[in-house]
Amino acid sequence: MAEFQWPWQYNFPPFFTIQPNKDTQAKQLEAWCLLVLSYCRHRRQYSLDVTDAQDSPLFHNQKIGRKLPLEAVYTVLEELRKKGNIEWTDPKKRNRCLIMWRTPEEWGKIIYQWVTSNGMNNTVCTTYELVNGDDTSNQEFHGMESWLLTRALETLQLERKAELMGSEGVKFF
Repeated sequence: MAEFQWPWQYNFPPFFTIQPNKDTQAKQLEAWCLLVLSYCRHRRQYSLDVTDAQDSPLFHNQKIGRKLPLEAVYTVLEELRKKGNIEWTDPKKRNRCLIMWRTPEEWGKIIYQWVTSNGMNNTVCTTYELVNGDDTSNQEFHGMESWLLTRALETLQLERKAELMGSEGVKFF
């Protein structure tokens, strides 16, 4: 795996303090949101433990000795929730969240493009084959967590491009 490319702001100490000016803060939060999604995408990470994340390189730049305070981490994550990129697994405590660096609809389109380009329309396959099979090893959805795969396939089902067959099978149209 290639090394993650940090944005320039990551080495700028004020980036780790939520700015009071609303315009500046909006740009800063947008940069943080992009960073979180890019970082999780690079690592193929689909969930985040807030306590662990605060001590990870994502929110703690040891090189410049700066760490985003916990309250600010929650501000960033709340912004991502509003955009539909995270969901709390424990909404009251907010200790852990699911990360969607692509929406289920986007994933559905990617999966369906692969199905169509491989002539798999009108065929049945298992969800295991889709995310762990040799045929998908070079696909971005390879290794996807089952909760997200199910949501992606549900979007295809709503579009009448697929039909879920229990929790382990899917027929594509």
